[in-house]
Amino acid sequence: MGKLPDWWGALSTAQLAIEVMATLAFALSGLVEAARKRLDAVGVCVVSGLTAFGGGTLRDVLLDRRPFFWVQHAGWVWVLLGLTLVAMQFMRARHLRPTERAMLWPDALGLGLFAASGTQIALQAQTPALIAVVMGVMTATFGGVLRDIVCNQIPSAFSDHRPYAVLAFAGGWAVVGVHALGGSDEAALAAGALVASSLRLIALALDWRVPAWRIDDDWR
Repeated sequence: MGKLPDWWGALSTAQLAIEVMATLAFALSGLVEAARKRLDAVGVCVVSGLTAFGGGTLRDVLLDRRPFFWVQHAGWVWVLLGLTLVAMQFMRARHLRPTERAMLWPDALGLGLFAASGTQIALQAQTPALIAVVMGVMTATFGGVLRDIVCNQIPSAFSDHRPYAVLAFAGGWAVVGVHALGGSDEAALAAGALVASSLRLIALALDWRVPAWRIDDDWR
């Protein structure tokens, strides 16, 4: 393999750790949703993979980053497959019934972690602050969108009326703000992840809602 691109050397250990944790958190949320839809083992693995890698892959395509995170670290694909198979066996053995609420908690964690890491990676690619935050939002939300599309439903990020993408947006700006104040990369990542994930958990606990489009029943 040739020389790795410059951006790879710029990635800190903390950032790689956050990418890994976010990937596993989203994989778990995809696994629960696939189990709820009663997909077979192949379907569960595919949905988990799309949820875990979809947002980061879109970000890397738009930023022209090669190789992709999951291609460079192929071992994590094996970890994903192992996690999927073990979790399926555990749920079957314990007769656990996957619920929508069970999916929301790892999804909230992955949201914050991916929003922070996606924004940071885009900043390292010298993109403007706004574009970096948008990249963070894409990283945090696109995997869940793919999960729901494959599971034949309108993506929950667009339809359940609880704040989601807007919280990833807030987490991205927290990353930008810490950098603007001269904070370290690690502090920026922690702040962004904490803001987005905490707000998501609070929104779920307090049932916060965003305004919905309303029309009269007889509107044509």
